[in-house]
Amino acid sequence: MAKANIAVKPLTPSIGAEIEGVNLARLDDDGFATVHQALMDHLVLFFRDQDITAQQHLAFARRFGEVEPPHPVFDRVAHAPEVTVIEQHGRVGVYNDEWHTDVTFRRRPPLASILHCQVAPEVGGDTLWASMYAAYETLSEPIKRLIEPLTAVHDITGGFMETWLDQPDGGIAAMQKAQAANPPVIHPVVRTHPVTGRPALFVNRSFTVAIRGLSRVEGRGLLDLLLTHAEQPSHQVRFRWQAKSLAIWDNRVTQHFAAADYAPHHRKMHRVTVIGDEPFFRA
Repeated sequence: MAKANIAVKPLTPSIGAEIEGVNLARLDDDGFATVHQALMDHLVLFFRDQDITAQQHLAFARRFGEVEPPHPVFDRVAHAPEVTVIEQHGRVGVYNDEWHTDVTFRRRPPLASILHCQVAPEVGGDTLWASMYAAYETLSEPIKRLIEPLTAVHDITGGFMETWLDQPDGGIAAMQKAQAANPPVIHPVVRTHPVTGRPALFVNRSFTVAIRGLSRVEGRGLLDLLLTHAEQPSHQVRFRWQAKSLAIWDNRVTQHFAAADYAPHHRKMHRVTVIGDEPFFRA
């Protein structure tokens, strides 16, 4: 696919672009280079009418790097277990209606996630993304100086505890098993993007449970301030799904929120996640 055919259309000044003129099943090296640069520039990209199989979804993801193993909580495609299935029928299913960055409970959180819409609800079901570059850049200078040396604890039980506890057997054993396989990790509160070199805020509601070196009251107060600041609408872009739409986002410098406003309708997504690097901060 010729690079010249690809149109990158920004949706806001800080985050989001729609990409036109691309068939992801037949993306050549020049086309991929354009898509990759657009992702670095706009953080989340949207593609319409991508009639691709689970295997083609995986192949596109692998151009960015090694893909994550099967997800520890969600279902997966039987013949392609690295493809996670996120599905809701009415109120049945796991709703992701909280601002979060994917899988930060791992030492190497994802580089990117790629979501392909299989079934779009008749109404509702949008996903929102927020720029953590913008969240950091719009902090006051005293707060920036305060948080740059700090690190935080990220824990798998922070985001999935309710899911486990809602299971018929209480899910305590499953929760303990998952935490044993994914012990809490320490990440910087501000991380440096390994490609762009730009700083970004790196805390989220689902998995950041404490800030190290602060008392419980101090840590909770500071974390609440940072999370509320990060979730301001001025940092966001919103996407209305259609069947066969695809989104890819740079998980290192974004948060996202799946609006749970579409019951009783059906929503089904396929997601592939690309393994990232260990977060660091370079002053």
